[in-house]
Amino acid sequence: MAVFDIKLPHTISKALHLPENNPRRQQLRVLKKLLRKARFTEFGQQYRFDEILLNKHPGKKFQELVPTFCYNSIYDSWWHKTLEGIPDVCWPGKIKYYALSSGTSESSSKYIPITNDLLKGNKIVMIKQLFSLRHYENIPWTSIGKGWLTLGGSTNLQKNEGYYAGDLSGITAKKAPFWFQPFYKPGKKIAKEKDWNKKLQDIVEKAPEWDIGFIVGVPAWMQMCMEMIIERYQLNNIHEMWPNLGFFVHGGVSMEPYKKGFEKLLGKPITYIETYLASEGFIAYQDKQNAIGMKLVTSEHIFMEFVPFDENNFDANGDMIKNPEALMIHEVEEDKDYALLISTSAGAWRYLIGDTIRFIDKEKCEIIITGRTKHFLSLVGEHLSVDNMNKAIQIASEELNICIPEFTVAGIPHGSFFAHHWYVACNNCPNPEKLRSLIDETLKNLNDDYAVERKSALKDVFLTVLSEEQFMDFMRFKGKVGGQHKFPRVLKGKMLEDWQKFISSKLSLTH
Repeated sequence: MAVFDIKLPHTISKALHLPENNPRRQQLRVLKKLLRKARFTEFGQQYRFDEILLNKHPGKKFQELVPTFCYNSIYDSWWHKTLEGIPDVCWPGKIKYYALSSGTSESSSKYIPITNDLLKGNKIVMIKQLFSLRHYENIPWTSIGKGWLTLGGSTNLQKNEGYYAGDLSGITAKKAPFWFQPFYKPGKKIAKEKDWNKKLQDIVEKAPEWDIGFIVGVPAWMQMCMEMIIERYQLNNIHEMWPNLGFFVHGGVSMEPYKKGFEKLLGKPITYIETYLASEGFIAYQDKQNAIGMKLVTSEHIFMEFVPFDENNFDANGDMIKNPEALMIHEVEEDKDYALLISTSAGAWRYLIGDTIRFIDKEKCEIIITGRTKHFLSLVGEHLSVDNMNKAIQIASEELNICIPEFTVAGIPHGSFFAHHWYVACNNCPNPEKLRSLIDETLKNLNDDYAVERKSALKDVFLTVLSEEQFMDFMRFKGKVGGQHKFPRVLKGKMLEDWQKFISSKLSLTH
């Protein structure tokens, strides 16, 4: 009998809010729970949380009385006080932990408040995700009780006056329950290591001692880690060392561009489980085998609103206007892109997280991540999303039977008009011109606006083939190494200038 073919006790089902019911009702319940807890904070007093709670339509009243925030506006008005040790600002008590998040393009770190309430909510979602495996078919149940290799940030957090700061993965690992410690790899000592290269080397040394069932992390870094292990021990594939490896829990970026290269490292198929765990909270997870999308967490610790990602709500730079149209979960439509606003049990209120999502099944609250508000290309109205780019890369690499683990795109001036410049990592690309043409043609089929603009102001598409190592070298150059860092799919501004200089210097050295 399968391990998870069991009936859960009523108390556990109730604690996990199983079975699920009406998402609108769940979300309003979450909102009221958040408002009640924070009503006596400075923020709750200023924005009349008591009045919202007494209203017949608390969701609408909340939207009417509380403004929307981006990181800079909520930090400048509120969160900076918590770093000074002031309690009860946006959430009851003092904030003792901060997740350092630099996103994929901003240079300075963001300090995202982390509370015990948020971590508790995240843990419950993780348990729910684990329980969802009971619906999967033909999965290796022997993998469940094996080790979990997590490639995350250092648990050796920065100690400041009155608080600690570090990657969310590092904070989570540091505060993991005692019963999880025997499963957790690479273990406390290696997890503390701040030097990412040293951490990877230590993992490679210890690898033969572990029996790994789950690997958890960002695809690019996990792939690099497995390649290092295979090379070090002269293996044909990773399953020669870890025969019970059955699951890859991943998030942060689309898995599709990595899958082809990833599967070359495996001796047998594994189950991929996508998660949407941001520094601000656990937002969604894949709850069904081979599902296209992830299920939003509607009943726990995050209240969500959805801002249509269009020119009515965002300017040309991807900045949200002051009073955007914000929809609740019952008001959204399928197949439209929305920017996500969240209110959480760590004192984020109507906070623009920066990701764009699309509902693929409204009834089941299933979404896909389509990109970021700042990471899209629309120089002349082509409205090219990261989702479009991922699909074009996937289709082109399958047709040419090549592996493209990384890519990025920039919009550039071209004469009096404009062009797109693609940079792709491919260690074996026999025909770059064919790849360029395939990407261009695929995008015309996927995106009508792109097809129209390619006949007018978007005059050309350029493509430069680089090695994966050159992409990784640039991340090191920018100080963005480690499990939380992803290569930006769209380059703009200062990041684009730095990239162009970096690549020019690299290419000139090779000629």
